[in-house]
Amino acid sequence: MLELNRIGKRFPNGHEALGEVTLSVAEGQILAVVGASGGGKSTLLRLVAGLDTASEGRIALDGTPLTGPSPKVGVVFQEPRLMPWLTVKDNVGFGLPRQLPRAERERRAAAEIARVGLTAFADALPKTLSGGMAQRAALARALVTRPAVLLLDEPFSALDALTRQSLQEELVALWERDRPTMLLVTHDLDEALFLADRVVVLGGQPGRVRLDLSVPLPRPRPRDGVSLARLRERLFAELPHGPAAAMPAAA
Repeated sequence: MLELNRIGKRFPNGHEALGEVTLSVAEGQILAVVGASGGGKSTLLRLVAGLDTASEGRIALDGTPLTGPSPKVGVVFQEPRLMPWLTVKDNVGFGLPRQLPRAERERRAAAEIARVGLTAFADALPKTLSGGMAQRAALARALVTRPAVLLLDEPFSALDALTRQSLQEELVALWERDRPTMLLVTHDLDEALFLADRVVVLGGQPGRVRLDLSVPLPRPRPRDGVSLARLRERLFAELPHGPAAAMPAAA
């Protein structure tokens, strides 16, 4: 469904962030990308989102080249990036087509807000929300258009451990309704193994695929156990040594 064919990215200053990255993501699959800081993970996500352009290679969705932002692709960033002057319901409904009747936009926004448990805060401004609530609103905003592909750039890394785990579980529940294809960038190996069907390790300069690991575990998925420990060891063995960000997050 989502195809990245020999993607490379070189910046004007000469830095080569990605070198011939080839990936194929099946419809409804969750793919996590892990690696040390500076390994090209966020650059890869920005290219798929259409927020930047590849220096070489081709990105396609259902066979159609992605050359810029697409309504079929939703994005959730590390920070919620809610517009502070809009209420939660207006933030969530902002991306819906303007040609939709206002009542329909409000209905869809309200439905998505209810799915993330924020109905009581639909009229609240972002400054009144906790970090976890703001990220729930950002998820609702990304999902309200029913995107075919959802991109997540370390969406829970700024949250405390308990909130992060809670939102990981909620993300799986949200995914189960529409089964969008998901591409998740994270530093957290435990998060990658809990959420993803496959985990790709990017490494080197420029960033290349070092490992493409299947996670053959059913959902709901435990957060511990021998199978997960072995998968975590395989991932960690492929990570460049040194950066603390590459270490598995503490539980």
